[in-house]
Amino acid sequence: MSGQEILFGALAVLAVASGLIAVTGTRVVHCALWLVVSLGSLAGVYLVLGAEVVALVQLLVYVGAVVVLVLFALMLTRAPISPSRRLDAPPAQRIAAAVVGVAVAGVVGGALMIAVGDTAIQVDAGRGAPRPIATAIFGGWVLPFEILSVLLLAALIAALAVTRDRTPR
Repeated sequence: MSGQEILFGALAVLAVASGLIAVTGTRVVHCALWLVVSLGSLAGVYLVLGAEVVALVQLLVYVGAVVVLVLFALMLTRAPISPSRRLDAPPAQRIAAAVVGVAVAGVVGGALMIAVGDTAIQVDAGRGAPRPIATAIFGGWVLPFEILSVLLLAALIAALAVTRDRTPR
C-alpha cells in the first residue's frame, strides 16, 4: 500500500465522518463548520487523484461561497442557533431515514463492486488539468455557471431583505 493510497483513505474517512457529524449535529453553526471540514477533505481527495483544478473549485465554490452563504443566512435571519426539540424528527422517522440511507449505500456499493470489482483504476492526470476543464466549463456550460452565480447572489440579497428592520426612524 502506497502513501498516496493511505492519504486517500484517511481523507475519505475524514470526509465521511465529518459529513455524518454535520448531518446528525444539533447546533446549526457547528453543523455548518463540520460541512466545511467535509468539503475541505473532499478537496484533498481531488488533490490526491491529481485533479488540482477541481480541488481548487471545490474550495472556492463550496467551502468559500456556499458555506459562507449558509452562515450569513443563519446570522441575518436570526435563526435559533441553540438546539430546538420542536424541530427534531420523531424517533421512527430517524430510524426509517437511517435504514433507507444504509440501503442506498448498500445498493451503490454493490453496483460499484459488480461494475469495477478488484480492478485497478489508472488515474489520468491530463483530465484534471486546467485546459480541458476550462474548455468544458466555459465552452458549453458557461450559461448554467453564470445562472448559478446570479442565484447565489439573489439568495444573499433576499436574506438581507428579509432581515431588514422595517420600523421607521
